[in-house]
Amino acid sequence: MNERKKGLAMVCLGAAMWGGSGVAGQYLLQDCGFSTAWLVVSRMLLAGVILLLIDVWQYKESVLRIWQDKKDAWDLLLFAIMGLLAVQYTYFACIKYGNAAAATVLQYLMPIIIVGYTAAVSRKLPQYRELICVAMAIGGTFLLVTHGSLHELSIPCNALLWGLASAVAAAYYTMKPKRLIRKWRPTLIIGWGMLVGGLFLLPVCPPWQFTGEWTLLSGLIYAYIIIFGTVAAFGFYLGSIKYIQPAEASILGSVEPLAAILLSIIFLSVSFGLMELLGTALIIGTVFLLAKNK
Repeated sequence: MNERKKGLAMVCLGAAMWGGSGVAGQYLLQDCGFSTAWLVVSRMLLAGVILLLIDVWQYKESVLRIWQDKKDAWDLLLFAIMGLLAVQYTYFACIKYGNAAAATVLQYLMPIIIVGYTAAVSRKLPQYRELICVAMAIGGTFLLVTHGSLHELSIPCNALLWGLASAVAAAYYTMKPKRLIRKWRPTLIIGWGMLVGGLFLLPVCPPWQFTGEWTLLSGLIYAYIIIFGTVAAFGFYLGSIKYIQPAEASILGSVEPLAAILLSIIFLSVSFGLMELLGTALIIGTVFLLAKNK
């Protein structure tokens, strides 16, 4: 396998694992009674420790050096709390009240949030192609959450609000760590982000105050979320950037909502009709257009 094919395979595998973690989370939250806060805090703490151990093993450097620079330390704290913690909690809260497929697709409104923020900061109107993407995203969201009818929602209103909040958090999470990752390395930044975000939420929901039902199946699914849906997914996705362009990675990242939809239909019997599929296609289409514009 040449380097390009390796990169394409890695980004698709990582995105599919992310999509699978949403479906796995839906089972734990809705069928096993896990709380959103407990799942988020335990996932972030465990994944953070694992990623930092991988960083030490791979780079043979102290993971504490980043905290010696005040600017880096402050940016890392903001990324951990306003980025990683916010996107994890809002995403799983949307799944708790709705479903993994809708939550994952709504999170893909993130590029539109970034377009709007960039236009506001630069005080320039979005380009023609970006305006088309905004229209596509609004239309896609309407079809996804209403079945194309003004008289009903296909997901509860609180799930829709959590999903929109997840898109905003994902936009911040995407933009904030660029400087840090360029200066340091992805495993260090994501590892500390996960660990600090988990520690921040710890007083609200200590991991030892668990509510829910542990079975062999729920234990295996929880392990999947930590190992494959978090650590391995980040590793494959970020590692793919070595072999392919970031624009290509962002396009192929669309495998995530597709995987979430297919797995939700297969394993959770989630209904996903023609209007929802059309809305999903419009939202994912914005990723293609914006990536092409880059």
